[in-house]
Order: sequence, then C-alpha cells, then structure tokens
Amino acid sequence: MIKLLIIFSITAILFSCTDNKVETKTASKAEVIQINSPASDSCAEPFLFTDKNGLVYLSWIEKKGKLSSLKFSTLSNDKWSAPVTIASGNNWFVNWADYPVIAGDGNKNLLSHYLEKSDTAKFTYDVKTVSSADSGKSWSQSKVLHDDKVKAEHGFVSIIPYKDQFFVCWLDGRKTASEGNAGGHDGHHGEMTLRGALIDKNNNKINEWELDEKVCDCCQTSAAITNDGPVVIYRDRSDNEVRDMSIVRYVNGQWTAPKTIHEDNWQIKACPVNGPRLSAIGNVLSIAWFSMKDKKGEVKLVFSKDGGESFSKPIRIDEDNAIGRVGVIMPDSVTAMVSWMEGADIKAVKVHADGTKENSIMIASSSDKRSSGFPQMTKAGNKLIFAWTDDKAKTIKTATISL
Repeated sequence: MIKLLIIFSITAILFSCTDNKVETKTASKAEVIQINSPASDSCAEPFLFTDKNGLVYLSWIEKKGKLSSLKFSTLSNDKWSAPVTIASGNNWFVNWADYPVIAGDGNKNLLSHYLEKSDTAKFTYDVKTVSSADSGKSWSQSKVLHDDKVKAEHGFVSIIPYKDQFFVCWLDGRKTASEGNAGGHDGHHGEMTLRGALIDKNNNKINEWELDEKVCDCCQTSAAITNDGPVVIYRDRSDNEVRDMSIVRYVNGQWTAPKTIHEDNWQIKACPVNGPRLSAIGNVLSIAWFSMKDKKGEVKLVFSKDGGESFSKPIRIDEDNAIGRVGVIMPDSVTAMVSWMEGADIKAVKVHADGTKENSIMIASSSDKRSSGFPQMTKAGNKLIFAWTDDKAKTIKTATISL
C-alpha cells in the first residue's frame, strides 16, 4: 500500500456559490491510501457499487486486440479478489463515457450489462444484460434490454436493486433512427428518450416505461431508491437546447412528469457527455452535477428532504477549474461526499445540508483527456473507495479514505 498523507490547516474561507455563500469548515486531515488494483494493463471504464451488506464491487473492461472482456472483483480488508470474467466479445462498443455497470442485491443475485454493436454505423449498439444467481461465479446468457430492434444508440445504463428485482434505466435512441439513417451522434432525425424497466433476478424483463420523450443524447443517468420508490436524475433537453438536470419519480405506482432540479439555463447545441450522480437515504437525496453556462464550468450540489419533490438552493462545489465527471455519496442523512475533476485532478469534499463544506481532498492526479474516463466513488463502512483510469499506464487504480 502507498500512503499519502494530506494535512489541512485550520481555516475558515467564504466561497461564492451559485445562489448563496458557503462557509468552508475545517477537516484536520485525510489519508488517501492507494490499494493494489485487480486490473491488468489495457483496462479502463471502471465502475463501483456497494451492496446492502457493504460488499464493494469493481467492474471494468479489458481490451486485448479485438477482444473486449467485462470483468469484476470484490473488496475485502482492502484487498481485491482475483478478477472474474462476466462476458467477452469481438463486437462490443467500448466508450470512455458509456461504461458497463454491475449491481448486487446482497443475496447472491447480480445484474450487469455491456454494449454490443448492432450495425456498422458508429453509434449503433444494443444494451445486453447478464445475471448471476451465485455471486458472480457463473453468468446467464445475455439478453437485449430493449425490444425495439432499431439499429440506433442505446446505453448510459443505471442499475439498482429494488425489492426482489432490479430497476434499470437507460437512454434509448429508437426514435432517432429513420429510413436510410442508423441514428446516433452523426445526425439525429428524432429524439433520444429515457426509459426504465424492472428486471427479475433471472434476467427477465417484467415491466417497461418511457420516462421522458426527449433528453440529452449521451450523458450518464443516475438512479436511487427512496421510501416511495425509484427516482432517476438525468440531463434533459428542451426544444431550444437548454440541457439542465431533471428528475422523474415513481410514486404510488405512477411515474411523475419530468421536473427541472435547478434552472442553470445551459444552452448548448451538442451533448456535453457529463451526467449527474445521485445518492439517497430514505427520502433524503443529494444530487451533484456539472454545468457550463457562459463557458464557465461549475459543479453543484442540492439536497432534498422529500424524495425529490423539492430541493435546496444549489451549493457550489468546484474550485474554479471544473470539468465535471462527478460522484456523490451520502455518509449520513445530513452530509454528502462529492467527487469531481478539477482540471486533471480528482478531488472530493464533504458538504453539509446546511450549506457548509469542508476543505477539499486531493484523491489523485489524472488527466483531463477523454481516455481518462469518469472516476468512480462508493462507500463501505467508514471508508470511501475510489477507482479511476490511469491514462498513461492504461490501467485502473484504486484508493480509499476514512470518513
């Protein structure tokens, strides 16, 4: 293990935020401990998930020639288990931002996905889901998540356990394709939609909904389970190209209409490829996202005490050089840990529901290139676990800090 000790002086600094002033509290010290990664070379696209028992999963893609493999490992006593291959293929769509995810219900049932090309056009691919009933020792045959059979873009998936099933949401390009055009970023002829579904532990789809008929084309989605049911946060898209964050909620067996979280009024005629992240404890939510109105990057955070029906004023998180790629985890119902990229640096900060925040922590120095991907963060016990792509070494690194 490599121990990096970061000591912060005792200060109180006022930072200007989007809507209010935020007092910075003091964190006396934070220790970032790098732990040996289970990934070899030629690996990228990490994802982290913690199940209800506190078991942490790390998934990633390994590329060897034309063969792509989705692998995973679990963390125990700060050591990763030997990698297990979930699936492999020669026709996958592998992308820095549209990474596979894995989720477990804590009862040996796992669900994961990867993306497989469906046509020769650049952005035509399907979401393939696979399940395991034995903690990942064996995996089912893959199934296409969506039933449209349209050669278009489908991806940016979120998966989370819900009751005895899994809730899944994704961006669905079935309306973007037209005759003679396969859809995708090269020229949409229709709207990208947001869809959700329930998948049972045997990888069978139980139900499906269209959640929003027009959304941003390639930003990650984020989902959580509240006391009322699933909620989804995503980057919306108005007719005049405003791309702010919206929420849909499953309440009393019905999905609510899309609602804007905060009006940043970021108008952009292309997808920024920079999605939000969401964390929930009961009906308390914290949501982090990136915006760049007037060409100035900002990372913001809001809290909700009523399951996403209303929100606090946004709290400015970044330090004036943000490129986004955010994460958020709630250690408890009155604080949130937010991670983001400040230029090439991966940083994290504790933010309190009263609007105050502590000094930021430097997790690692990475790269602001696309190939460095999206850093990941999760929580287990009294620790935060981080994973990111080391662009120079072409592998994945991991670290922890104590809360």
